[in-house]
Amino acid sequence: QVQLVESGGGLAQAGGSLRLSCAASGRTFSNYAMGWFRQAPGKERETVAVISWSGDATYYADSVKGRFTISRDNAKNTVYLQMNSLKPEDTAVYYCAADKLYGSSDSHYGYWGQGTQVTVSS
Repeated sequence: QVQLVESGGGLAQAGGSLRLSCAASGRTFSNYAMGWFRQAPGKERETVAVISWSGDATYYADSVKGRFTISRDNAKNTVYLQMNSLKPEDTAVYYCAADKLYGSSDSHYGYWGQGTQVTVSS
């Protein structure tokens, strides 16, 4: 089992920044690809960014490219999502997830955190 705990969400103004963190425990963190996903009210969950176990490969949704950066620190068992130039449409619950296979689809990620709310005001 992998346990994931997100933190860093909150309220930000449009154009501002937030950094989300996801702390993992339970298994060897460096064996797992990690991803950030989000779900806004009334919408389906969508992929935001994913990163391979080594950090060499990343994927970003078009809507966040150039604004968000995913990174990981395997020594700290933590994955981050730096969010800059925030927009009101970034408002959502953000989840981190883990799986041994790297991929951009949320459907194959087997371990999920509880989520953290991000609200961007205009």
